[in-house]
Amino acid sequence: MAAHHRSDVFIAGAGVVGLCLGLALKRALAGSLAVTVCDPVLARPLREDGRAFAIAAGPRRMFETLGVWDGIAARTQPILDMIVTDSKVADPVRPVFLTFAGEVEAGEPFAHMAEHTALLAALTQAAREAGVVLLADTVRSSAPDSEGVDIRLGSGDTASASLLAACDGARSPLREEAGITRVAWSYRQSGIVATIGHEREHEGRAEEHFLPSGPFAILPLPGRRSSIVWTERTEDVPAILGLDGEDLLAEIERRFGLHLGALTLETKPAAYPLSFAIARRFVADRMALVGDAAHIVHPIAGQGLNLGLRDAAALAEVVVARAALGLDPGAPDVLAAYERARRFDTLLMGAVTDGLNRLFSNDLTPVRMLRDLGLGVVERLPVLKSTLIRQAAAFGPEMPRLLRGEPLPGMAA
Repeated sequence: MAAHHRSDVFIAGAGVVGLCLGLALKRALAGSLAVTVCDPVLARPLREDGRAFAIAAGPRRMFETLGVWDGIAARTQPILDMIVTDSKVADPVRPVFLTFAGEVEAGEPFAHMAEHTALLAALTQAAREAGVVLLADTVRSSAPDSEGVDIRLGSGDTASASLLAACDGARSPLREEAGITRVAWSYRQSGIVATIGHEREHEGRAEEHFLPSGPFAILPLPGRRSSIVWTERTEDVPAILGLDGEDLLAEIERRFGLHLGALTLETKPAAYPLSFAIARRFVADRMALVGDAAHIVHPIAGQGLNLGLRDAAALAEVVVARAALGLDPGAPDVLAAYERARRFDTLLMGAVTDGLNRLFSNDLTPVRMLRDLGLGVVERLPVLKSTLIRQAAAFGPEMPRLLRGEPLPGMAA
């Protein structure tokens, strides 16, 4: 017999952003909101996928406020400083054009590296313990009206809610169903990700090497390990991944360098196509687009997941403010407030990451001279560097409350 699930907020997608949104809503208002997170992946065991993310200072404060950071912290690595170079693969020396100190405030790193599976495990457990309903099912369709939204699930069950949060990824079926189009293009690049072991300590240093085919990022993980995000032209990726282990490691060493000693491959490299996409609207009737469903940006600045977490913080804040007054959390004014909060910030970050990729993913001599001059200017302006760091870290009084480390109404401190 088909079951019916009733929620105040129904979240499609149990990735990091969807789980974080569900946890934030459930911890607010003394747990009075009924929250469901629905995704077929909830029925499967977690598997290591080689991905790791830079959790900026603002989202880290949100995790702390939501009570999950203690379960994540031991498996994270603070980024204590960062260097930026601009060179060719064959260059014997890579001059450092830009450095960043690793703190937004004394004792608070601007980011921590965290492995994807560690984040998912901690958030899933915290959501379950908080009383979020975790439903291993697929959202097939939705039908909004003035009273709420009716949802049909893949199992034949049904659901209803005041608000549907589409956290269902870049190819969001819910966005398509709502008729929301996107401004989008492919970069004709892919990001190759893997975990690398090395002989020497990385000392918390992140490196971004700008190479003609795209950036090669080295991001520190706990222990003598680093995550790499290697941007290459998509047409070259099959040949790279088709190399045997020794030849592939040699190609990585050419880009990574040997300053950390001999390298080993700890995970099998995987490639993900890179693109840009921003939805023309972030909301529809009774529905909010969150995370990758709303926007995709180039990973050049490590902002993709952090933008999604900013979405979650902003949506949770406006929903809770409305629900605290006993009013409809899925009403048009709530959705309009969410879109206002996220639209400009997302467009700005999208423009910045797109511009950086276009500026650095080429080898034209005049362009290279200009960008190196620009990096040098930034290096000599500490106030500008500090501003860039704080913006990337989602750190400041204009950010949603959770990103400032402040609890939402009715949330235990």
